[in-house]
Amino acid sequence: MINTSILRSRFPRRVPRTLIAVLLMSLVSVFSATSNADKPTSVWLDQQMPATIGLYQWLHAHPEVSFEEEQTAAKLAGLWRAAGLEVTEGVGGHGIVGILSNGEGPTVMLRTDLDALPVTEQTPVPYASTQTTVREDGSTTGIMHACGHDIHMTNVTAVVQWLASHRDAWAGTLMVIGQPAEERGAGAKAMLEDGLFERFPRPDYALAMHVSADTAVGEIGIRPGYALANVDSVDITMKGRGGHGSAPHTTIDPITQAADLVMSLQMIVSREIAPIEPAVVTVGSIHGGTKHNIIGNDCKLQLTVRSYSSEVRAKVLAAIRRRTFAVAEAHNAPKPDYSVSEGTPSLKNDAELAARMRRVFSDRLGPDNVLEDEPSMGGEDFSRYGIEGVPILMYRVGSVNRNRLDRFEKLGIPPASLHSAVYYPDAQETLAVSIPAMIDAVLELIGSQ
Repeated sequence: MINTSILRSRFPRRVPRTLIAVLLMSLVSVFSATSNADKPTSVWLDQQMPATIGLYQWLHAHPEVSFEEEQTAAKLAGLWRAAGLEVTEGVGGHGIVGILSNGEGPTVMLRTDLDALPVTEQTPVPYASTQTTVREDGSTTGIMHACGHDIHMTNVTAVVQWLASHRDAWAGTLMVIGQPAEERGAGAKAMLEDGLFERFPRPDYALAMHVSADTAVGEIGIRPGYALANVDSVDITMKGRGGHGSAPHTTIDPITQAADLVMSLQMIVSREIAPIEPAVVTVGSIHGGTKHNIIGNDCKLQLTVRSYSSEVRAKVLAAIRRRTFAVAEAHNAPKPDYSVSEGTPSLKNDAELAARMRRVFSDRLGPDNVLEDEPSMGGEDFSRYGIEGVPILMYRVGSVNRNRLDRFEKLGIPPASLHSAVYYPDAQETLAVSIPAMIDAVLELIGSQ
């Protein structure tokens, strides 16, 4: 509301009242334009929200693990087709690709991940998952969207529906992909090897959002440059010669080799890698022996290795191998078994794209709500699209309302992390922010009619 008496007091008495009236009308027009600028999106989203939440709850209640996302892919494919997209299924497994051509203009790719985790849900939500799966070892576990992929899928689907129903607002090509097996770091590679950028338009830009479990609803985090790490897995079996625990001199003990190696590995980051270069070497699993008084024949170790640059990655892996075989030689032991499984390459956000999206999100949420994201040593195979030469950006959207975060702080405990059995987002509040934000992002990048 504009206080006209205050405005009149600011003008000299000789200014005609008609001019004051004209100025007042202009101000009212500006304020009205600002407040109504987002009205079409807001009205549409208000009308669409019940169906959007219904989709979210269905996805949450019907999770599928990596490489088994058949129902999930079919659900999204049906909705994307209904919106008017040309949809191809079975790309790189259960991957789906939707294309909406709308005249001349850039091609913008939006990516969502489809898979869930082998985690038994322990949240209080009424639509909690009761799905189960059988592990490789034969045991049974629950399945849960503990990483927010259900929010990602719902968000992208709503954005698709808005863009398809508002084609007069943009021109170009929308490319949307539902990627399988992100949690295994394999889905992006599978889709690319299945001709993603040969069979379909090569995007000019690619965007993906990811929920954040420790950021408040209404906040978005962006980080230009390296944001997530190279991830490699190393499997080592130290070999020995078993025997009686009372006569260690007659054996070659694989467990003491493993202990020697664990301590040696800790020196790689601290003594071989420059202090300003991030790197992590963690021995996550070690198994050897069967009984108190038996020295076994082998001891198995499993490592996770994290880095950012390709140079540091190569140097750390070479050091692990060198030290592994050196320890075996020092113990006069047989050569170890050694293998490296490549996981995900590091994710490097395009700096120019990050700057553009920072402006877009600041316009919607206010600059104070667009955060400089912290780098993480986690991994994400969205990085592979960037390696293919496409400018990429993955940004983080807060998914827990401020009241819940304040309660965690009051109790002196951290918020439940992603991959936790007790993590759940405040879905409607999160989507009310993430959907318009991604619509704005696409409209910024794609042409106008």
